[in-house]
Amino acid sequence: MIKYRSRTDIASQMLEAANGGTTKTKIMYKAFLSYSQLREYLSMLTDNGLLEYDKSTETFKTTEKGTRFLRICNEMGKYASPETATTETKGKMQSRQ
Repeated sequence: MIKYRSRTDIASQMLEAANGGTTKTKIMYKAFLSYSQLREYLSMLTDNGLLEYDKSTETFKTTEKGTRFLRICNEMGKYASPETATTETKGKMQSRQ
């Protein structure tokens, strides 16, 4: 089954992949993206200051702002995890019966 990923999920995976600096190709493979998706997201992330490009080494690196974004996404993920939602939904359904 193919899982739908939100734009936030994809951006987070790219920022994780670029932690410490890496190439476009490695980001593309680690985040499971096509080349056209990669170009679109790289542009969006660099324009918003979450990723920076180093011309001398031709690598992308997650910025401090990108690291804060990742931290917030991970925190939110703890509260909105599928396991939590499933447990709450089951509890509500059982109480209705």
